Amino acid sequence: MNDLLVAFEEYLSIVKALGKTTISSYISDLSALETLIFPKKLTELSTDEVLGFLATFPNKRTLNRKLSAINAFFNFCHKYHFEHTKIAVPMAKLPQNLPKYLDYAQISQSLSLIDRSTPIGLRDYALILFLYASGCRISEALNVQKSDINNEWLKIRFAKGEKERIVPLALVALEALNEYLRYQDMQSSYIWLNYKGEKLSRISAFKIVKKYLGVSPHVLRHSFASALIIGGADLRVVQELLGHSSLITTQIYTHIQKQNLAHTIENYHPLRRF
Repeated sequence: MNDLLVAFEEYLSIVKALGKTTISSYISDLSALETLIFPKKLTELSTDEVLGFLATFPNKRTLNRKLSAINAFFNFCHKYHFEHTKIAVPMAKLPQNLPKYLDYAQISQSLSLIDRSTPIGLRDYALILFLYASGCRISEALNVQKSDINNEWLKIRFAKGEKERIVPLALVALEALNEYLRYQDMQSSYIWLNYKGEKLSRISAFKIVKKYLGVSPHVLRHSFASALIIGGADLRVVQELLGHSSLITTQIYTHIQKQNLAHTIENYHPLRRF
């Protein structure tokens, strides 16, 4: 990797505070592009050449990921005077995928099927309630330590982009968590453990949620946000609780808000009778 990409990597990590996975993807995409255009340098690329490279990726999500890396790189070069030309190519428009979510009745019904007479059952029950009550990403939840919970507040220290946030936990989730911890006598600072006393893996957590709810853990995050929106929560509050850096990301849930408004009019407005 050349010195400029090394400097860019440090910039993404220290200045932009992006996550390790995002940084790795950016550097990988730029390294692949650099190999493709060799012996030409990345800073010598023109907008037309960038567009030509992107045209080889028909999948819009893949295209946008590579485009994010390229735009971020040229913004960095322009900002620190490595390159005078600031290339910026618009993102491709993606069809908006509405988030799948479960309502409380569906989650509650599935939770009632869990056998809580065993430590594993207590863990599974508490984990599902924890995810639904906090809106955590599964990676964040699995990194939570006992010291991160203070009364009814949860500190999420391993959030995406290395940011911290604090969210309140519902009493029912805390009660389930405390009941699980009373029977979990393994010596670990982490909360969610497997039967060996090791930190629970993402695959295992996925299997647990899939077993009882038939969905991925991320659907519980959507369910958390959807429940708040339907209940009338402000979009910016939901943004803060989810840890979204931009309100644009949170706006995917506004369709739920619109559906709820339409349902209210349909059921309660006097003109519904005509």
